[in-house]
Amino acid sequence: MELAYAVIPIILVALLFDFLNGMNDAANSIATVVGTHVLPPRLAVAWAAFFNFAAVFIFGTAIAKTIGRGIVAPGVVDNPFVLSALVGAVAWVWLCTHYGLPISVSHSLIGGMVGAAMLKGGWEAVVWWPGVGKIALFIVLSPLIGGVLGYLLMFVSTLCSYRGSYGRMTALFRGLQLASSAFFSLGHGSNDAQKVAGLITALLVANHYLEPGAEVPYWVLFTCYVVIGLGTLLGGWRVIRTLGVKMTKLKPMGGFSAETAGALTLVMASHFGIPISTTHTITGAIMGVGTTAGRLSAVRWGVAANIIIAWGTTIPACALASALVLWLLQALDLPFLAGRAP
Repeated sequence: MELAYAVIPIILVALLFDFLNGMNDAANSIATVVGTHVLPPRLAVAWAAFFNFAAVFIFGTAIAKTIGRGIVAPGVVDNPFVLSALVGAVAWVWLCTHYGLPISVSHSLIGGMVGAAMLKGGWEAVVWWPGVGKIALFIVLSPLIGGVLGYLLMFVSTLCSYRGSYGRMTALFRGLQLASSAFFSLGHGSNDAQKVAGLITALLVANHYLEPGAEVPYWVLFTCYVVIGLGTLLGGWRVIRTLGVKMTKLKPMGGFSAETAGALTLVMASHFGIPISTTHTITGAIMGVGTTAGRLSAVRWGVAANIIIAWGTTIPACALASALVLWLLQALDLPFLAGRAP
């Protein structure tokens, strides 16, 4: 069919974004388990990649539906729109991964969608509430929730291990960290792979391969989970070093507390269909753990400040980049992209 000329390349770009998501967010899943030397880096990314993929068998599609239907007005979605949103997001994610900045890959996609939608249809083309507004609210809430849970879990873990020997407690939490890392990777897969699946589903609906309101095809879900797992397997090593080593020094108890706090936050968000940032969540959790017992100096706030600046610029940068790409595509008026025979 004619539309395949446009749809297949756009799906491939979407999967490239999904792959880069895994690379940048690999740090979120394994930074603490590497930083505490529980697993060597290569084994850690394989561990995380497996559980990223395993999430496809456990979680539903609430996040995919939010991305596919709840960010922009349905009439806005077409081939140039989806391609523009993806290109802007891919460029930003690659740049930040190259420089070792753990950004919100999720927010880069949402920023790309908002920028392209506003260029195409103005303010009314964006679902500001509850769509973008709820996501913006959780830019603040997700690291706070992760931080509070991380602090509380570290406090409870310290109390529970008070009478145990240092050697025994270290061995215990090294084992527990394997479980908490797997739990976090499940949450990461459930929240992030679905975002790309939702966008691909919206693309298929726009091109009349699916009916409006159709469920996310299983082949789309399965492919997105496989690809994000592969991205995690390769890993963004500079980002992993930033989160696992530079920001604060963790021991197995702290790593377990941070990962468990981040995982609980992600799983709750996935259940309620809220696309949150795994990066924001685990960074907040690590900072919460680092501040236990009044040890504010345990967090390297200069590194944390650079991360927060990257967070704040992600949505506007991707919105601008995607709007520029869409403007260029509209000017070129490529026949195949519009579904017309080349």
